[in-house]
Amino acid sequence: MGDKLKVNLNEYLPLRDVVFNTLREAILKGELVAGERLMEKQLAERMGVSRTPIREAIRKLELEGLVVMIPRKGAEVARITHKDIKDVLEVRAALEELAVKIACDKMSEESLVNLKKTSQKFQNACQDHDIEQIIKKDVEFHDIIFNSTENDKLILIINNLREQIYRYRVEYIKKVTDFNILVKEHDMIVKSIEARNVEEARSIALQHIVNQEIAVIEIFDKKNK
Repeated sequence: MGDKLKVNLNEYLPLRDVVFNTLREAILKGELVAGERLMEKQLAERMGVSRTPIREAIRKLELEGLVVMIPRKGAEVARITHKDIKDVLEVRAALEELAVKIACDKMSEESLVNLKKTSQKFQNACQDHDIEQIIKKDVEFHDIIFNSTENDKLILIINNLREQIYRYRVEYIKKVTDFNILVKEHDMIVKSIEARNVEEARSIALQHIVNQEIAVIEIFDKKNK
């Protein structure tokens, strides 16, 4: 565990929530790696807090599936399995395909403008190889599409998978050597939604996620050889 794990106090949030958010972000960004033990005393000392908010945060992280409790060992960061990757990305592919289908019908001109701007910012971040901004703009790009559907149930489902999707997204983007494919796929998605071409939008959105699934599984397999 590196020195990046620091608590940024927020006057509007209770300490337990600040600690929870800090630990969750560290897991999602890979600063706390899969399989790493989460020892209350060590975390409390590093973060400069008591063990109580650490204990509460670990319980919440377990409920989100980011932490598991191992008998006689305690808490550790949940490992990512081959099946986890396949299950989550299969669901995401179906949700993305449905989202662009609805977006072709419902996306407003204002949202379309925002989607184009975000796509351009994503491209700029890729050109700069700014990993943090690439991830941020990728999240924003897909969020605009989902929010444009105005389907509360669909948005709720994708939000429930957000943390798990984010872990794979970080692993994938950190290992990408050529971002041109991602930039091109985003551009094609924008153009198909603008043209209200449902079949093309669905096909591109599906392939966009399938390509990520293949790449993430390759990364996972290399890590576990």
